[in-house]
Amino acid sequence: MTRLKRTFLREAVPNDWYSLFLFRYQTAVPAISRIGWLFCLLALLARQPVQAQDSTDHTKVWILGTASAAVYTGSLFILNEYWYKDYPKKSFHTLNDFGEWLQVDKFGHTYSAYMLAKYSRELWRWTGIPRKQQIWIGGLSGFAYQSVIEVLDAHSGHWGFSWSDMGANATGAAAMISQELLWDEQRILLKFSTIPKRYTDPVLRSRTDEQFGDILLERILKDYNAQTYWLSVNPSAFVKDSRFPKWLNIAIGYGADGMYAADDNTWEDAEGRRFNYAHIHRTRQFYLSPDIDFTRIPTRKKGLKILFQVLNSLKFPAPTLEVNSAGRIRMHAVFF
Repeated sequence: MTRLKRTFLREAVPNDWYSLFLFRYQTAVPAISRIGWLFCLLALLARQPVQAQDSTDHTKVWILGTASAAVYTGSLFILNEYWYKDYPKKSFHTLNDFGEWLQVDKFGHTYSAYMLAKYSRELWRWTGIPRKQQIWIGGLSGFAYQSVIEVLDAHSGHWGFSWSDMGANATGAAAMISQELLWDEQRILLKFSTIPKRYTDPVLRSRTDEQFGDILLERILKDYNAQTYWLSVNPSAFVKDSRFPKWLNIAIGYGADGMYAADDNTWEDAEGRRFNYAHIHRTRQFYLSPDIDFTRIPTRKKGLKILFQVLNSLKFPAPTLEVNSAGRIRMHAVFF
């Protein structure tokens, strides 16, 4: 799941900053250090002159800007050490991986960028900077973090820079930004759910341990067969005087199953033995289900508000209708 456009960045930041951000990356490790520069620049953007009623707390701006740079730089350094270190480095190169994993990984990129943008915007709200600056800085933060990971991919011999991944990153950040600018709220939420799968076939168990990891956290993040991504829409926000409860959403989900390699179900293990599981069909899955927007449940307690924000990142378990690409229709009493 850890895997936009120049015009997007050019509209959001001044030209001299844009040029600094887009200078050519030569190796993966320098790319990590440069993320700190980006978030310092975002902090400077927050300090641009505003109207007299500005309530910006500049101390909070620098605290958050510095903390963001430190956390992002540190996490990317760790990612480089534990994810990329064992793979050979290469010069910048691209990879067309749009057809892999039935695009479930692209939905993962979109969701991750959206959540990073959304929570970053909430953090910048704390500084008191003007609303539009909160939105743009939050959106760019989510986009930037995902995109620097793509730069690391571009210098790894095992992966490559993917334009489709970048497009998915842009879509996620744009989903947060556009809704805030249009409606001053998130009426369409991006959500995630997963149910860990058990693989009884010993060959598939070994294969999935290799591909998706053998501990629960790794499986949650990596097993594309178990992941579902949702668009959760709040009808009452679109229909005036709606009888819908304000907290009730309708969610449309996408997932896939039967995937044991990126492109097809054939692979070769470390000892050179080839496996052909092409008889297992790779299927797309589409879902329709009710959902809950927890942030629309009235409460004055700050602790509950924070909890509701966290819960809103996940699809609420509920009865669900499933239709898959094999033509099968199934009703789940409860699906997560």
